[in-house]
Amino acid sequence: MVLSHSLLAVPFLLITSIQLLFYSIFLILLYTILVPKYNEDIRMMMRGSDMVKVRSTRWQKSRHLRLLEDGLTVWCESTKSSRKAKAQQTFAVTEVECVREGCQSEALRQLSGSVEENQCFTVVFKGDRKSLDLLCPCEDDARRWVRGLRTLKELVSNMTQKEKRADQNRDGKMSYDEVKRLLLMINIDLNEQYARSLFKKCDRSGDGRLDHIEIEEFCRELLRRPELDAVFRHYSSNGCVLSTMELRDFLGDQGEDASLNHAQKLILTYELNEWAQKNQFMTQNGFTVYMLSLENDVFNPDHARVCQDMSHPLAHYYISSSHNTYLTKDQVTGASSTEPYIKALNQGCRCVELDCWDGDKGEPVIYHGHTLTSKVPFKEVIETIAQYAFKASPYPLILSLENHCSVEQQAVMAKHLHTILDKKLLTKPLSDKPLKDLPSPEDLKGRILVKGKKHTPHLCQVGKTSSNASDPTKACAKLSPELSDLVVYCKSITFRGFENLSEKSADEMSSFSESEALRLIKDSGKLFVRHNSRQLSRIYPSGQRLQSSNYNPQEMWNAGCQMVALNFQTPGEQMDLNQGRFLENGHCGYVLKPSFLCSPTSNFNPESTGGGPGHVPTQLTIRVISAQQLPKINTDKASSIVDPQVWVEIHGVAIDNARQKTHRVDNNGFNPRWDSTLSFQLQVPDLALVRFVVEDHDHTRKNDFVGQFTLPFTSLRTGYRHVHLLRADGSSLSPATLFINVKVSRKGVYIKTVPQRLTIGKTKA
Repeated sequence: MVLSHSLLAVPFLLITSIQLLFYSIFLILLYTILVPKYNEDIRMMMRGSDMVKVRSTRWQKSRHLRLLEDGLTVWCESTKSSRKAKAQQTFAVTEVECVREGCQSEALRQLSGSVEENQCFTVVFKGDRKSLDLLCPCEDDARRWVRGLRTLKELVSNMTQKEKRADQNRDGKMSYDEVKRLLLMINIDLNEQYARSLFKKCDRSGDGRLDHIEIEEFCRELLRRPELDAVFRHYSSNGCVLSTMELRDFLGDQGEDASLNHAQKLILTYELNEWAQKNQFMTQNGFTVYMLSLENDVFNPDHARVCQDMSHPLAHYYISSSHNTYLTKDQVTGASSTEPYIKALNQGCRCVELDCWDGDKGEPVIYHGHTLTSKVPFKEVIETIAQYAFKASPYPLILSLENHCSVEQQAVMAKHLHTILDKKLLTKPLSDKPLKDLPSPEDLKGRILVKGKKHTPHLCQVGKTSSNASDPTKACAKLSPELSDLVVYCKSITFRGFENLSEKSADEMSSFSESEALRLIKDSGKLFVRHNSRQLSRIYPSGQRLQSSNYNPQEMWNAGCQMVALNFQTPGEQMDLNQGRFLENGHCGYVLKPSFLCSPTSNFNPESTGGGPGHVPTQLTIRVISAQQLPKINTDKASSIVDPQVWVEIHGVAIDNARQKTHRVDNNGFNPRWDSTLSFQLQVPDLALVRFVVEDHDHTRKNDFVGQFTLPFTSLRTGYRHVHLLRADGSSLSPATLFINVKVSRKGVYIKTVPQRLTIGKTKA
């Protein structure tokens, strides 16, 4: 394989965020390790297979799928030669979210019974790209494609930093123009003088082309991190290696486990040099690998697992909640589908919404009533929920029913809930004792709860015996007793004020529009907090948000509202905040609220936070040092390089909300340097989220979004850290990172971190 030709032959726009060295190593791993081991799968994929692409029972087209030699791109083309030029399509393995076997999509489920399920599979993509439903001619082909795609996806996602940076032998030669062209493709715009100088330095043979050894040297020089080298030299007594004691000193300044055992473990894990590892030293390369690893991430790894007390009442937790979960796009003409339920549940969402209406042939459907949105059968949605309810989280899932069905079809709904969810469905209270507080997430592990209206036996009886047809009589007549009986702990009632909180039943909950919730927060913030310490509240977007946009969830969380429902299908700042809020506690969809939001006598007022509960004056200082391998934004222009700048935002109580930015760096998406220090004063740090946003500066129009990462302030680690950026849809933007230094001080107490300023040489790119 000739590296220069192979790299230039593939559709690079699909993988512009993958660095040259990583990609080259992937090719070597593919051909030297993976293909021999999985030749029956990967080689078959490279030969190609004829399949049928399915969109519905009526739309089925023949396609030929083949894995290209780059090992990352699948070529999909029409088998009709006359349409070949138009119908060629590709997708990259890096774009695949998951591969599902069998008839696990709406289109394939329609074929169930008429095709062999083991001949079908679905490729689910990240972001908005539609899934690819495929029918193979035989079970063996389907099994090999599923296994092969999963293998390639796992290889890409699990490559460690050691593998990405380890020395590799390569074949083929590259001219200066080829090198320059490749660098532009992956967003590296080197100064012409420096690029030619570096090329000439590495061209030991002097023939104007780099062989595999010279390419290796070129990449090594290119990937140098002067800012990391400076940190290394600060702690190294000889500038060459870190002793175990010196590494321990660095860890202590980072606020981490500073034991010798931990330092030795890191050397064994991340050091590449065998001699250094054997003698318990860490070299500069090993230090770089460690600093880039998730073990040194800005997000506290202890919070990546369930680490909070899960035995509090449900009302003491923020609960990840989705609005109009069935919609793929807007709420006027968008398609309704089961796919958004899968995506939401896989993201840890613990409250999904089902808008239920009467359907044909006695079967209820789900869609946005009185609009042009398509309909999806209620039964299919419940089947999907049954399958995916607890894949991402073991804690209770709440089904928020917006019930517009007739009594007859409500009974059908109840039947489907019973038969499909079976033992997962909670049908009666956990105890016969009078309910004082809601049960805990731990108590309800693995159970599905129905939120909806419920018969009140006393009122219904009064209605029957009364001479006048009262409102309770009308309400009881419109509600199926079978469906009413399934409502346990989440009984929907109309909000009637904050009076007599202690007398209200803990299983009563109310829904509030965003405007109503904001009014209550502004006028009666303290009372709303007390209400939410015991009762569940669900907030939903305004009906005027026809494009399924979202409101700011932070304002609702500040008042202790638990179920702050957002349109998960709409990316943006609001969903970034939601993802950041539920990043901690193992991403299980339940996050314990601060203690000052959990007391029925709390004096916390989200509109007036000075000196009260939760008030802990804190200074946060973030030095934005550099970025690594930011992707190109305008991929249609080969010469387009980003001009990045970084925003750091604080989202919390009103007094804490702030944003500051660095200056921009022109024409450098590969290793831009800012060395900008940004400082923030926080009054209620326990409610704050920190959001890092990278933009491509534009003089004539709005800046383009490049990537972001949001996390709770309480999960932010001090010291030198890397921020692993995410795309707009919340998926990984790997290998794009920010390199920062974090310092925190509270009430005059300085939390020790590494020195803010070190002598760091200028980058030449």
